Amino acid sequence: MTDPIRLSPVPDTASETRLPRNVEAEAALLGALMIDNRIVEDVQMDLRAQHFYEPLHGRIYDAILKLVDRNMVANPVTLKPLMESDPALKELGGPGYLAQLTGSGAAVIGARDFARQIYDLALLRELVGVGRDLVDKALDTSESIDPRGQIEHAEMALYAVAEAGGETGSMKTFAQATRLAVEMAEKALNSGGHVSGITTGLDGLNTRTGGLHPSDLIIVAGRPGMGKSSLATNIAYNAARRWVRDLADGIPPEKSIGAPVAIFNLEMSADQLATRILAEQSGISGEALRMGKISHADFQNLVRASRELQDLPLYIDDTAGLTIAAMRTRARRLKRRHNIGLIVVDYLQLLQGTGKMGESRVNEISEISRGLKTLAKELSVPVIALSQLSRAVESREDKRPQLSDLRESGSIEQDADMVWFLYREDYYEMSKEPKIEEEGAYAAWVEKMDRIKGHSELIVAKQRHGATGKVRLYFDAKITRFTDLADDGMAAAYDD
Repeated sequence: MTDPIRLSPVPDTASETRLPRNVEAEAALLGALMIDNRIVEDVQMDLRAQHFYEPLHGRIYDAILKLVDRNMVANPVTLKPLMESDPALKELGGPGYLAQLTGSGAAVIGARDFARQIYDLALLRELVGVGRDLVDKALDTSESIDPRGQIEHAEMALYAVAEAGGETGSMKTFAQATRLAVEMAEKALNSGGHVSGITTGLDGLNTRTGGLHPSDLIIVAGRPGMGKSSLATNIAYNAARRWVRDLADGIPPEKSIGAPVAIFNLEMSADQLATRILAEQSGISGEALRMGKISHADFQNLVRASRELQDLPLYIDDTAGLTIAAMRTRARRLKRRHNIGLIVVDYLQLLQGTGKMGESRVNEISEISRGLKTLAKELSVPVIALSQLSRAVESREDKRPQLSDLRESGSIEQDADMVWFLYREDYYEMSKEPKIEEEGAYAAWVEKMDRIKGHSELIVAKQRHGATGKVRLYFDAKITRFTDLADDGMAAAYDD
């Protein structure tokens, strides 16, 4: 450039003078854009007018983008009608300042580097702003003091700054999209087939769904007693265990079909959840564990199982009454600290919205389901959310759930990428037990119970990525564990 660029706005405070910026880089980039409009294509995806420290430069940048968007040449001459009435430009000599910006053609060579630096410095200024806001709020005790709320607000702000520097939501070329698709296929191949996402640990379910995919919201619903919490806990454990096993086998983290898991359990305490997982892995019933009705051999199995679980990447948050906003903040924190790849929420109706008291419950549930889907996309992880069903199921002769049974809001079905229903015939048949004196009826009931005991149906009622259908599972109520039905084999996953 010929002469140094001098801008009239002067910071009001001494602290403002220390804000990270490079006004000369901004001027050089604008000059390069006016010399070669093709550079706009390289920088406009990330760079915005608000990233410029000098407001005038931001307005000039916006004007250049508008002209290029109209397929017009953007140079000092064509920009003049758009900018000549700008007060800040008048103070710098009017349209002549635009010509001055193009004084050095050498700036074209480093234009992309200038854009990157302008963007990075804008992020640093955002970080400074978050820090100042945090300090100001922490020092202000004139209103009600809520330190935890301030911490959550600060984390949200920091995460927003961090995400702004990432590639989330950026435009992808077809070549990039193709590469991602091939990587998913490679992951499925390396897993032995069927799984291109996170494994559920259940072969039949993996075959039906391909596993759990990033950005997906999976709703698991059923009437009380069907085993929703057990299934979600089983899947969480299976994914975490597979992650540990894959890393031990030397498989790179990005190629693993397991994942670290965060469980937000609003209904059960962390120790209760841990007891359930210990029961599943030790083969001892949860009731026996709680009441101490175990043998010495059982205790040895318990110790073995607890040692194996110590290093499992399972993170449990059992805070009651969480709002959807607070849960998302905590999930972001876990993503940042532990790189979680799967989130389980037990259950959706126990979360609270951010609206005012007395607001329609339907609207609140809609906000929560949208928030969960947004979280799945934001963190690029699958989110499994358990949901209640309406009592309409009980009034039908066929107790298998339908999409219309989802409780309180149609938005749950709309926001979900997959909806799974759990149905156990033995649960309902149990209530039909005839009197023992009715020998024929009682014998028939006993025979049927022996045949269906533990048999469970997982009904895939909605799936954006594939076909719907049923998966047959076996549920061991004693240790709350779901497994594939051995007698049905892999063919079970294809029953429609």
